[in-house]
Amino acid sequence: MRRTNPIPHTSLRIGRSSAGLGLYATKKIKPGMYIEYVGPIITNEEANELTRARYLFEINGRWTINGATRHNIARYINHSCVPNCESIQRGKRIFIKAIQHIRPGTELVYDYGEEYVDEFIKPHGCRCRKCL
Repeated sequence: MRRTNPIPHTSLRIGRSSAGLGLYATKKIKPGMYIEYVGPIITNEEANELTRARYLFEINGRWTINGATRHNIARYINHSCVPNCESIQRGKRIFIKAIQHIRPGTELVYDYGEEYVDEFIKPHGCRCRKCL
C-alpha cells in the first residue's frame, strides 16, 4: 500500500448489522486507510472441501485466504452495493481500503464482486442499506 495508514483496531468495533454482524468505525477513518484480511493461505481445492465455510477470500485460481480466524476482524466487513471501502490485492495479501471518509458509527462495507453476489447473495436477497 502506498503511504497510507492501517486502521487501528481501537477505531473499530463489531456490532449488529442488517446482514448479521458488521464492522463499524468508532473514530473517523480517512480515505486510503486500510485493514488487512488475514488468515492461513490454503489451496482453492482445500477451500472447496470446506463445508459451510465462510470468510474465504480467493486470491487467484490457485490460492484462497481462510479468514475464519478470530484475529481477522476484516471478516466482519459486509457486502454493499454502495461501498465505502474496496478490496486491494498485493501479491497474496488482501487489504480492505476506505475509499471515502467514514464517520464514527458507520459500517465499513465493500462490494464482494459480481461472481460472489450472483452465487451467494442474490439467491437470498441483498441485505445492504441500498437494497433493503
